[in-house]
Amino acid sequence: MEENTIPQEFSRFYLKDVTFMNLMLRRIYNVLIVANPYDAFMLEDDGRIEEKIYNEYMELGLRYPPTFTQVSTTEEAYKVLHTMNIDLVICMPGNADNDAFSVARDIKAVFPDIHCVVLTPFSHGITRRMQDEDLSIFDYVFCWLGNTNLILSIIKLIEDKMNLDHDIREGGVQMILLVEDGIRYYSSILPYLYNYVLMQSKRFSTEALNRHAATLRMRGRPKVVLARTYEEAMELYDRYSSNVLGVISDVRFPVDGEKDPDAGLKLLRHIRSEDEYVPLIIDSAESANREKALAEGFKFVDKTSKTASIDLRHILEEHMGFGDFIFRDPATHAEIMRVRSLKELQDNIFKIPYDSMLYHISRNHMSRWLSARAIFPVSAFLKKVTWHKLKNVDAHRRIIFDAIVQYRRMKNLGVVAVFDRMKFDSYSHFARIGEGSLGGKGRGLAFLDNVVKTHPEFNRFAGVEVRIPKTVVLCTDIFDQFMEQNNLYQIALSDASDEDILRYFLRAKLPESLIDDFFIFFDAVKSPIAIRSSSLLEDAHYQPFAGIYSTYMIPYVEDKYAMLEMLACAIKGVYASVYYRDSKAYMTATSNVIDQEKMAVILQEVVGKQYDNRYYPNFSGVLRSLNYYPIGDEKAEDGIASLALGLGKYIVDGGQTLRVSPYHPNQVLQTSEMETALRETQTQFYALDTAHVGNDFKVDDGFNILKLKVKEADKDKSLSFIASTYDPYDQVIRDGIYDGGRKIISFCGVLQQGVFPLPELLQMSMKYGAESMKRPVEIEFACNINDDRTGEFYLLQIRPIVDAKQVLDEDLSGIPDDRCLLRSSNSLGHGISEDVVDVVYVKTDDNFTAMNNPAVADDVERINRKFLADGRNYVLVGPGRWGSSDYWLGIPVKWPHICASRLIVEVALKNYRVEPSQGTHFFQNLTSFGVGYFTVDGNAGNGLFRKDILDAMPAVEETRYVRHVRFDAPLKIMMDGKKQCGVVLLP
Repeated sequence: MEENTIPQEFSRFYLKDVTFMNLMLRRIYNVLIVANPYDAFMLEDDGRIEEKIYNEYMELGLRYPPTFTQVSTTEEAYKVLHTMNIDLVICMPGNADNDAFSVARDIKAVFPDIHCVVLTPFSHGITRRMQDEDLSIFDYVFCWLGNTNLILSIIKLIEDKMNLDHDIREGGVQMILLVEDGIRYYSSILPYLYNYVLMQSKRFSTEALNRHAATLRMRGRPKVVLARTYEEAMELYDRYSSNVLGVISDVRFPVDGEKDPDAGLKLLRHIRSEDEYVPLIIDSAESANREKALAEGFKFVDKTSKTASIDLRHILEEHMGFGDFIFRDPATHAEIMRVRSLKELQDNIFKIPYDSMLYHISRNHMSRWLSARAIFPVSAFLKKVTWHKLKNVDAHRRIIFDAIVQYRRMKNLGVVAVFDRMKFDSYSHFARIGEGSLGGKGRGLAFLDNVVKTHPEFNRFAGVEVRIPKTVVLCTDIFDQFMEQNNLYQIALSDASDEDILRYFLRAKLPESLIDDFFIFFDAVKSPIAIRSSSLLEDAHYQPFAGIYSTYMIPYVEDKYAMLEMLACAIKGVYASVYYRDSKAYMTATSNVIDQEKMAVILQEVVGKQYDNRYYPNFSGVLRSLNYYPIGDEKAEDGIASLALGLGKYIVDGGQTLRVSPYHPNQVLQTSEMETALRETQTQFYALDTAHVGNDFKVDDGFNILKLKVKEADKDKSLSFIASTYDPYDQVIRDGIYDGGRKIISFCGVLQQGVFPLPELLQMSMKYGAESMKRPVEIEFACNINDDRTGEFYLLQIRPIVDAKQVLDEDLSGIPDDRCLLRSSNSLGHGISEDVVDVVYVKTDDNFTAMNNPAVADDVERINRKFLADGRNYVLVGPGRWGSSDYWLGIPVKWPHICASRLIVEVALKNYRVEPSQGTHFFQNLTSFGVGYFTVDGNAGNGLFRKDILDAMPAVEETRYVRHVRFDAPLKIMMDGKKQCGVVLLP
């Protein structure tokens, strides 16, 4: 091909680059959603709207995803609009009469310039109502069927409209014109169109050199513009005719305010008369329009067809330049060659047969394909070289080749850098593998991460860093894949023992694709890893599944493959725990179906430091923003923290912790008197055994956790600032660590001496956590403190405390003792219950000894199983702490063993008095199920237990240790959560 056969105007050209940086500059940053609480909850918790949109923004490389504010009344909306800069208001269906329109109208009346969209449920009543509504004041009205992708489309649609003019002039961005006035239809096609366009733009971003450039390129994606009348469509087309990628039009829509049955055909005829190349698609529910459309050379999609979206996709791929470029034989339409990237086009342009080349260039396909891929300089240049101006196929080949070469040189595209989503940089410490849900804990962590980011005051203390540990979540879809590929449902749902189920799961294989991701994660954390369950039902707002599934920890070792093997076993162990006997019993108790349970798994760096062959943090804690045991001048809303040396498992297992209100750090009951301090201090702690390496995983997730004496921590020198020393000669306790003398875990340095701002950090965590969740919360944390008083405060988990709000009218203290079976002035829980007739109590005659407590636990578990099977509840009474892992302190049951109880009572005996358990493992379960917890100590004048009445009744069942009796009529259980008192009235 001789150079001089190409006309002068096309042979010398200069391609002007497009800066994608300057596109999509106007954004929706703050969205106000006016919704009833249920819809708001579905969006937040189930639809994960913030998270979906956040992820999509991250993938688009956009730094500021919109934040959502949710209110449920017009008054609340005004308050927000007056104080915040809101870009878009979305009014969701209200109550039965659907007041979304009136809410929107009220808002527009006061704030006329704000973007406002109304979502309406779809029903005939609504269609009629909307005929009388003046909808012109709203940007759009959409039909709401609960699909959160619609919210994303609304934001994109409005952003596209805001940026349309600038981006077309600045960068030659293309637009897809959708002409449709049917609310129901455009509400379903827009999410589909956007999903498709965004997926395509993600594909073509691989034309870029690195991730940053790739994400910027995606700003050049085609815009979607919605027109609802003939005039609106014509105005848009006339203004941007040279940048229209294609038009999708309905047939029947308004012309001059009246519905015209041929409006779409008229519109497309006009467009075709001005542009012979642009793809035009008729999208109609009336089958008679198929013939008309095809007769005029338009493409046709039948709206009513089940395959409508797939048909539309094929047309978009074939005619609007999305997908691969397919060279076809003009006679047979068969595929001759497929080109995926600019480089492939450059390599193959001279190999394409003459007639195929002619077919495509005479229809301007090449230019359209390039513009859909945001390669605007080349597409704009080629658009001018039409077949009419240059009827020479070989000259076209040469021009295309030269233009691509020049463009690629200009862009200096070397290798396509593949983004590895697991590459943690110093900012991102939260990532997900898979597309499913994060589960309850995963959501809680993502939420905490956000709370810390939005409140920079957390990090205002010099030398103190507040954050969440480096975390990766394996989403629920990986669990599904694992279960199906290994055919595990049969064994999982059978009655096999926990050990058998675990054995089957450990033999199964995880997807190979995870290995590289795990290796990168090991490099990023270089510390032991905790493998926690994060199930769909766990930490759900209305159903607590706290502590039901396993959490394993594995040590960090240099040998990546040894570590990989341990990690794989731990993940499979967590998956298996969904199907253990306790979990199944728990599912039954909460009326959940086990097949609905889906498990995400959290991999998280374990907070702590290495000491010889053990690893643990200086201390861990659990913080609750509601304190059901206030003492002195503490108030219930001042919250309460339980602190302990070592791993937090110690607290969760009900070990002896230090209890303190963050607002009263100087008022610690346990260290107020020397005798109490010596008796009630932590004597043991948990650490991870880092010498234990291997795949010998057990059903008990604590198999590689060491239970150590506090003096071991003293040897490790890990007690600075959190311990005091008892001087036996002077009989005093001195703050700090001194030689000799027993160490008391008093947290004096961090609570009273200001060594580390723990009270302030706890106050902030509680305040911002509860504010963000709009309800009381429970937060787990862990802390490392260094000798130079610097340190890290890690937030590990947040979950709501659910409160039962039954109304209590009467003053319980006024009820006389002779009407009561039980009375407690130190009770936990709130509400009234009148359907229990059974009492199960531990026999505490004179020869009672705590040595038999494990046997008592077995009896109780067996009786509980019968109650579960009958769907009944009971009152449970026994000595010492229920649920203590140390059976000398109480009966060592786990929650599933007593989950059918409606009220749990701890009784102090004369010869067996244990301080009431404050840090019970059951707290979350108790509050969520509204189960009561009474502490009764008749010797100290606190409460009453009429055991004589029960002893005189015949037993339904009696074992060596436990008795079960039944009343003829229900007992009435009443609890006042604010005053901490409760009674059980005799029938």
